Amino acid sequence: MSANANGTKFYRRTYDSDYTQNVLLAARILMSLLFVYLGYVKLVSFGVTVGYFAEWDFPMPPMAAVLAVIFELGGGILLLVGWKTRWVAWALFLYVAIATGVAHRFWTYEAVQAFNQTSHFFKNVSIMGGLLCFAAVGPGRFRFDKD
Repeated sequence: MSANANGTKFYRRTYDSDYTQNVLLAARILMSLLFVYLGYVKLVSFGVTVGYFAEWDFPMPPMAAVLAVIFELGGGILLLVGWKTRWVAWALFLYVAIATGVAHRFWTYEAVQAFNQTSHFFKNVSIMGGLLCFAAVGPGRFRFDKD
Protein backbone atom coordinates (compact mmCIF):
# COMPACT_ATOMS: atom_id res chain seq x y z
CA MET A 1 0.00 0.00 0.00
CA SER A 2 1.24 3.49 -0.84
CA ALA A 3 0.05 7.02 -0.19
CA ASN A 4 -0.41 9.93 -2.59
CA ALA A 5 0.55 13.60 -1.92
CA ASN A 6 -2.59 14.12 0.24
CA GLY A 7 -1.70 11.14 2.41
CA THR A 8 -4.58 9.06 1.01
CA LYS A 9 -3.64 5.39 1.01
CA PHE A 10 -4.06 3.29 -2.10
CA TYR A 11 -2.88 -0.03 -3.44
CA ARG A 12 -0.14 -0.05 -6.05
CA ARG A 13 -1.24 -1.33 -9.38
CA THR A 14 2.31 -2.03 -10.49
CA TYR A 15 4.00 -5.38 -10.38
CA ASP A 16 6.11 -5.78 -7.24
CA SER A 17 8.71 -8.35 -8.19
CA ASP A 18 10.22 -8.93 -4.73
CA TYR A 19 6.82 -9.34 -3.10
CA THR A 20 5.63 -11.76 -5.79
CA GLN A 21 8.82 -13.83 -5.66
CA ASN A 22 8.65 -14.13 -1.87
CA VAL A 23 4.99 -15.15 -1.98
CA LEU A 24 5.72 -17.78 -4.65
CA LEU A 25 8.47 -19.24 -2.47
CA ALA A 26 6.22 -19.30 0.59
CA ALA A 27 3.41 -20.90 -1.41
CA ARG A 28 5.75 -23.56 -2.80
CA ILE A 29 7.03 -24.39 0.69
CA LEU A 30 3.52 -24.62 2.13
CA MET A 31 2.16 -26.70 -0.76
CA SER A 32 5.12 -29.08 -0.75
CA LEU A 33 4.83 -29.78 3.01
CA LEU A 34 1.64 -31.75 2.45
CA PHE A 35 3.14 -33.96 -0.22
CA VAL A 36 6.52 -34.47 1.48
CA TYR A 37 4.93 -35.37 4.81
CA LEU A 38 2.34 -37.77 3.42
CA GLY A 39 4.85 -39.37 1.05
CA TYR A 40 7.26 -39.90 3.94
CA VAL A 41 4.50 -41.47 6.07
CA LYS A 42 3.58 -43.80 3.20
CA LEU A 43 7.23 -44.79 2.81
CA VAL A 44 7.97 -45.55 6.47
CA SER A 45 4.69 -47.44 6.90
CA PHE A 46 4.82 -49.10 3.50
CA GLY A 47 2.97 -52.27 4.55
CA VAL A 48 0.07 -50.21 5.86
CA THR A 49 0.07 -48.19 2.64
CA VAL A 50 -0.11 -51.37 0.55
CA GLY A 51 -3.00 -52.59 2.71
CA TYR A 52 -4.80 -49.27 2.24
CA PHE A 53 -4.51 -49.54 -1.54
CA ALA A 54 -5.71 -53.16 -1.37
CA GLU A 55 -8.82 -51.99 0.53
CA TRP A 56 -9.59 -49.58 -2.32
CA ASP A 57 -9.26 -52.46 -4.83
CA PHE A 58 -6.35 -50.86 -6.65
CA PRO A 59 -4.74 -53.25 -9.11
CA MET A 60 -1.28 -54.30 -7.88
CA PRO A 61 -1.43 -52.54 -4.49
CA PRO A 62 2.37 -52.68 -3.94
CA MET A 63 2.95 -50.89 -7.27
CA ALA A 64 0.23 -48.35 -6.46
CA ALA A 65 1.94 -47.70 -3.10
CA VAL A 66 5.31 -47.21 -4.80
CA LEU A 67 3.74 -44.74 -7.25
CA ALA A 68 2.08 -42.87 -4.40
CA VAL A 69 5.44 -42.49 -2.61
CA ILE A 70 7.13 -41.35 -5.82
CA PHE A 71 4.44 -38.77 -6.57
CA GLU A 72 4.02 -37.49 -3.03
CA LEU A 73 7.54 -37.60 -1.62
CA GLY A 74 9.41 -37.14 -4.89
CA GLY A 75 7.00 -34.59 -6.33
CA GLY A 76 6.83 -32.74 -3.03
CA ILE A 77 10.62 -32.43 -2.83
CA LEU A 78 10.84 -31.27 -6.45
CA LEU A 79 8.12 -28.70 -5.83
CA LEU A 80 9.90 -27.55 -2.68
CA VAL A 81 13.23 -26.94 -4.41
CA GLY A 82 11.65 -25.60 -7.58
CA TRP A 83 12.96 -28.09 -10.13
CA LYS A 84 10.79 -28.52 -13.24
CA THR A 85 7.98 -26.94 -11.24
CA ARG A 86 5.46 -26.62 -14.05
CA TRP A 87 5.81 -30.29 -15.01
CA VAL A 88 5.74 -31.39 -11.37
CA ALA A 89 2.63 -29.27 -10.73
CA TRP A 90 0.82 -30.93 -13.65
CA ALA A 91 1.89 -34.40 -12.47
CA LEU A 92 0.74 -33.70 -8.91
CA PHE A 93 -2.51 -32.20 -10.26
CA LEU A 94 -3.22 -35.46 -12.11
CA TYR A 95 -2.25 -37.53 -9.06
CA VAL A 96 -4.52 -35.53 -6.74
CA ALA A 97 -7.39 -35.64 -9.26
CA ILE A 98 -7.18 -39.44 -9.43
CA ALA A 99 -6.85 -39.79 -5.65
CA THR A 100 -9.84 -37.50 -5.16
CA GLY A 101 -11.98 -39.43 -7.63
CA VAL A 102 -11.10 -42.78 -6.07
CA ALA A 103 -10.94 -42.08 -2.35
CA HIS A 104 -13.21 -39.11 -1.68
CA ARG A 105 -16.46 -39.82 -3.52
CA PHE A 106 -18.53 -38.21 -0.78
CA TRP A 107 -21.80 -38.91 -2.60
CA THR A 108 -21.31 -42.66 -2.05
CA TYR A 109 -20.94 -42.47 1.75
CA GLU A 110 -23.54 -42.65 4.48
CA ALA A 111 -24.38 -39.39 6.22
CA VAL A 112 -21.96 -40.04 9.08
CA GLN A 113 -18.95 -40.11 6.74
CA ALA A 114 -20.32 -37.90 3.96
CA PHE A 115 -19.32 -34.64 5.65
CA ASN A 116 -15.76 -35.85 6.29
CA GLN A 117 -15.37 -37.06 2.71
CA THR A 118 -16.91 -33.85 1.34
CA SER A 119 -14.33 -31.92 3.30
CA HIS A 120 -11.48 -34.02 1.88
CA PHE A 121 -12.91 -33.77 -1.63
CA PHE A 122 -13.02 -29.98 -1.62
CA LYS A 123 -9.65 -29.71 0.14
CA ASN A 124 -8.18 -31.70 -2.72
CA VAL A 125 -9.97 -29.54 -5.29
CA SER A 126 -8.38 -26.49 -3.63
CA ILE A 127 -4.96 -28.14 -3.72
CA MET A 128 -5.51 -28.79 -7.42
CA GLY A 129 -6.22 -25.07 -7.85
CA GLY A 130 -2.92 -24.19 -6.17
CA LEU A 131 -1.08 -26.65 -8.38
CA LEU A 132 -2.64 -25.06 -11.46
CA CYS A 133 -1.22 -21.72 -10.32
CA PHE A 134 2.28 -23.23 -10.20
CA ALA A 135 1.71 -24.82 -13.60
CA ALA A 136 0.81 -21.38 -14.95
CA VAL A 137 3.42 -19.13 -13.32
CA GLY A 138 6.23 -21.53 -12.46
CA PRO A 139 8.39 -21.56 -9.35
CA GLY A 140 9.46 -17.94 -9.24
CA ARG A 141 13.00 -16.63 -8.79
CA PHE A 142 14.01 -18.90 -5.92
CA ARG A 143 14.37 -22.28 -7.58
CA PHE A 144 16.87 -25.06 -8.21
CA ASP A 145 16.71 -25.08 -12.00
CA LYS A 146 17.54 -22.00 -14.00
CA ASP A 147 15.80 -22.44 -17.35
